[in-house]
Amino acid sequence: MQYTKKVAVLGAGVLLSTAVWAQTNFAMTYNGASPSGGECSSTYNIVGMEPTTPGKHPVFVYMVGTWENFTNASALEAVKRMAAKGYVAATVEYGNSAFGSCDVIGSKSKCIFDPNNAASAITQICSRKGADCRKGLVVGGFSQGSIMAVLAKNYDARVQAAYGLGTGVQYASTDLRQCMTNGNHVLPNDRLRIVNGEADEFMGGNQLTVRSQMQEVTGLNCGLTANGCVNPNGSGWHMVQQLRMTSGLADHCYMRSAGCGSSEDTLQPAWQSGGEAWQLEENLQWLTNFTAK
Repeated sequence: MQYTKKVAVLGAGVLLSTAVWAQTNFAMTYNGASPSGGECSSTYNIVGMEPTTPGKHPVFVYMVGTWENFTNASALEAVKRMAAKGYVAATVEYGNSAFGSCDVIGSKSKCIFDPNNAASAITQICSRKGADCRKGLVVGGFSQGSIMAVLAKNYDARVQAAYGLGTGVQYASTDLRQCMTNGNHVLPNDRLRIVNGEADEFMGGNQLTVRSQMQEVTGLNCGLTANGCVNPNGSGWHMVQQLRMTSGLADHCYMRSAGCGSSEDTLQPAWQSGGEAWQLEENLQWLTNFTAK
């Protein structure tokens, strides 16, 4: 029951700071794929927050990375902030003890986002009294979770935009170009925004290789030295520079206090509290451009 306690604490903070969108917590379950993919036959948890204000609200779904707790600090921070903006917001557990191919990760995403499956996560969330996925469904995720976020629109046409952290086409020896290269996923590049650390060790560990992967995912190329490349509506990619980090480290887990070697429950202050293009608040705010209220 650790996840319930974490959300309750965060919910209390939001209730005090956002009187307009007072919130309440909720918990549900759904049927998802195993860590190796396949059928949607395993039971997983959903934890979220939603406005107590009467009426219907758009939906936000977040997915953590491989081996992460689905109620870690970054997931709950994103859920808390989107609920404060008037969304039914949830973090979804899945079989994340293994990575995998496009087929494996795609099956996990389908179990979450298939609206025709009565036991899918999105069916459970959209069926909540205060949720209206016709007003827009936006998604976010980190690492493996970001792959599932990009692929979400392959299965649910209501997905309007995605925000990915640590999003690439190749993670070490695992090549995901079949589903992640621009044009190979249903989500168009003007509805996708990804942010990666310049020292992401799973994407080569340097600016050149990280930049190349972001260019492949989004189809946007602004030159050999660009730290960002965006469409007129703000979609595109941003590369986190190490000099901007409190810890001085912008690796795969740049949102943590000191990268992947630190706890997933201690956040990097620069990511958590700022309003620049690579920081959390700016990216969540960008997602709100694609839903009705």
